[in-house]
Amino acid sequence: MKPTDLPPLNRQNALEGVRVIDFTWIVAGPQCTRILGDFGAEVIKIESESNMDYTRGIPPVMGADSPNKSGLFNTLNRNKRSLTLNVMHPRGMEMLKDLISVSDVIVENFSSRVLEKWGLGYEEQKKIRPDIVYCSMSGFGHSGRDRDHVTWGPTAQALSGLTFMSGLPGQESAGWGFSYMDHSGGFYGAIAIQMALLHRNRTGEGQHLDLSQVEAGIGMTGTAVLDYTVNGRAFRRDGMPPGNRSPDRAIAPHNSYRCKGDDRWCVISVTCEEEWQALIRAMNNPEWSTDSKFSDMLSRYKNQNELDKNIESWTTLRTPHEVLEIFQNAGVPAGAVQTPPDRADIDPQLKHRRFLPEIEHAELGTTRVESIPMKMSETPWKLKRPSPLFGEHSPEIYTELLGVEEEELGKFYEEGIA
Repeated sequence: MKPTDLPPLNRQNALEGVRVIDFTWIVAGPQCTRILGDFGAEVIKIESESNMDYTRGIPPVMGADSPNKSGLFNTLNRNKRSLTLNVMHPRGMEMLKDLISVSDVIVENFSSRVLEKWGLGYEEQKKIRPDIVYCSMSGFGHSGRDRDHVTWGPTAQALSGLTFMSGLPGQESAGWGFSYMDHSGGFYGAIAIQMALLHRNRTGEGQHLDLSQVEAGIGMTGTAVLDYTVNGRAFRRDGMPPGNRSPDRAIAPHNSYRCKGDDRWCVISVTCEEEWQALIRAMNNPEWSTDSKFSDMLSRYKNQNELDKNIESWTTLRTPHEVLEIFQNAGVPAGAVQTPPDRADIDPQLKHRRFLPEIEHAELGTTRVESIPMKMSETPWKLKRPSPLFGEHSPEIYTELLGVEEEELGKFYEEGIA
């Protein structure tokens, strides 16, 4: 598509007219393509029964007899269409090349040589579609010594150094939870694709976007690298990582505190004397607050353990949201550590922002999905359709987009092409 071929801008669909071939699976790639779909791109997810997206097998109730009941798959793949296509079959590869010829973007998060083995590296893609934007999202990128290494999100976190930097003082690294780098990688991919489309609209040229999840993680370790380079201080030392305490400034209280209920917590961070006075007033001026050990910020910082115990004796009598309301109304930086039900059913701010909008799904019924955490006044994201049923849109894509006759389509299913 040349710049002159672009459709008129629809102020309600920023990426309308952009067709994306989605070879992605698990989290990183689907996160990327769902952003494109949310903003109006036509995303066609290529699927195969012999190599199904892993997340289709993570339903709300384990053991479900359908590949369409995964809540994780639903939130990562809404606003997409599903095409079953066996690229290992010669006719299937022909169909894929036909699809590339009428598409704008290809996204995959396989290991580096997969598309090359198919005979569809970037140079071959360009022969089919000269201005194609090809985004590859792998652990180490498609060049260099480690290009063929296989990684997952948690692996990339560890190799980047982020896992090493996590945890509590004096304890082993704890990691960063579920697929932190997968989600980050997805956002990087979406940004890169939009920059490439902008470039193509100006010049008519496509390009290969070669993303490395490990490098994206390394970019988040800059402070630790600089500290070692300039000061010779290794990251893991006494007091580091700091856990929930302040790593860079001598401020206290700065921690998470137990609250009323089973495994319920709040967070409090007092950064100045004014906030300290507001804190103790909100707690009705407890007797311990007049102790000289807490008379100024440095004293409170040196006596954090005792200070935290005193504060926790007060917070454990209240729920996290009660602590939040009391302290926020007093001007004290504090918050509730929320559970998933809190976020889904209680948090008024998230409700106001429609952070978990509902959509009807053929097998899941009314279900919630995660929103895009940004509001755009002219080209907002839209929730148009739930995640596709496996192969749901194959007939219409084959017949309407690729010109396959209905009789031939029947043979596709018989021969295992579709």
